[in-house]
Amino acid sequence: MTDGTIATVDVDVRDMAPRERHPLIFATIDGLAAGQAMRLINDHDPKPLYYQLMAERSGQVDWDYLEEGPTVWQVKITKLV
Repeated sequence: MTDGTIATVDVDVRDMAPRERHPLIFATIDGLAAGQAMRLINDHDPKPLYYQLMAERSGQVDWDYLEEGPTVWQVKITKLV
């Protein structure tokens, strides 16, 4: 029996090569259903990713910081459409 909540997908990129991070993050977001979210776990503030998402997926995602450093950043990215 489920409680009707949609599971959040965790994506921890701290041990990945920097060039591999954004493609994985975008592929994960693109694979989400509307209303579904991913929790990004990173070793630095992913502000450049935020700007890239707002440019390339404008109006399609919501961004909420869950943890803001100093060694770990976590962001909940929710797909809106």
